[in-house]
Amino acid sequence: MRIALFDTFDDTSHRVWAEGLQQHSRHEIDIYSSAAHAWKWKMAGGVYDIIAPLNDSNLDYDLFVVTDMIHLPLFKSSIIPRYQRVPIILYFHENQITYPWSKDDPDKVLKRDHHYGWINYISAVVADHILYNSQYHYNSFYAALPGFLNMFPRFKTPMTIDGLKAKSGVLPIGINGVSEPQRRATETPVFLWNHRWEYDKNPEDFFQALLSLSEDGYKFGLNVVGRSYKQKPQVFDLYRERLVRHIHHWGWVENRKTYQSILQSSNILLVTSHQDFFGISIVEAINHGCYPILPDRLAYPEHVPIPHIEGNLY
Repeated sequence: MRIALFDTFDDTSHRVWAEGLQQHSRHEIDIYSSAAHAWKWKMAGGVYDIIAPLNDSNLDYDLFVVTDMIHLPLFKSSIIPRYQRVPIILYFHENQITYPWSKDDPDKVLKRDHHYGWINYISAVVADHILYNSQYHYNSFYAALPGFLNMFPRFKTPMTIDGLKAKSGVLPIGINGVSEPQRRATETPVFLWNHRWEYDKNPEDFFQALLSLSEDGYKFGLNVVGRSYKQKPQVFDLYRERLVRHIHHWGWVENRKTYQSILQSSNILLVTSHQDFFGISIVEAINHGCYPILPDRLAYPEHVPIPHIEGNLY
């Protein structure tokens, strides 16, 4: 089987997912992608960045896999006739119906932020099959969908929510494993931040917790990696100065092996995120031996299930 995978927002985690599929699948997978910037435009019209290479390819495909960043009706209306009957799987890394919006986004204040959730919904209607990267993502999407659709003027929905569920499933993201991950005993603990430097990952609580430990006289190390963007939260610069004596590494790492060595030199993963539909950075850190301290919410209980304890603990 030959598969074409499409993603208009080729950021780090999306690329790891796509290239991992390409490397480990028994099928032949071609990737059509474009750079990760201007996400709103990429959802609205980014398909034009990747459609021309497909239409000019003259390749025969048995399956298309598209991400939630694809405007699927626009995609289908733009591909040449030979590809119109190729079945399509829509893979949800995120969705814009339940994704928390930044308080600084002007579209939120102007109440014009529903268009991107609508793209996700109508793309799900058009897809032949839908996959979510976690059960939490599946559950939260369908729990929020009725209220989302009720915000629009009355209309006859092209497909019921039960109809969408009937063609939906859950397929977690795979990662390249470590043969024997080990907990590392060090003289002082080394905390790890390996997420995007954005508001939804809640860096304020993360750094404030470490600052409290520092002010109380505790010794520890700190590794801060993950991708930084132009409009990164100011707390990163602020706490870099306040925690400077604890820092072992600070900043984005392009080389994958270097990144993995930083994970292996860390031993405590403290997570404060407000949003994670899956959390590939969480799984990678755990897989490299970091001890996770996770909130009991989002997708995290699927990564580290909480054991059921019979009886009264007291």
